[in-house]
Amino acid sequence: MDWLLLIMAGLLEIVGVIGLKRVAQNNNWTNNLILIGGFVVSFQLLVRAMETIPLATAYAVWTGVGTVGAAVVGMIFFKESKSWLRLGCIVGVIFSVAGLKLVG
Repeated sequence: MDWLLLIMAGLLEIVGVIGLKRVAQNNNWTNNLILIGGFVVSFQLLVRAMETIPLATAYAVWTGVGTVGAAVVGMIFFKESKSWLRLGCIVGVIFSVAGLKLVG
């Protein structure tokens, strides 16, 4: 169950980052609510997940999901670069986080 909470926390971090980008483009109540709500709920779920998942593993998974998700969202919705080097780095993050999970 805690792993599900951790993955949900990472996904909600992506929501917070989307809110951050939207606030940068248009600072209004809706975008601020997306930003604050995404991060607040994400942190709450991360705290719950860390009750049984080791700190380093939980934080690496949470930031990894957020990093990869933010990069993918940026490429799909905000027309950011889709270079092979960038995609390779995303794969590197995925393998690094999976490696920490396996050895942690």
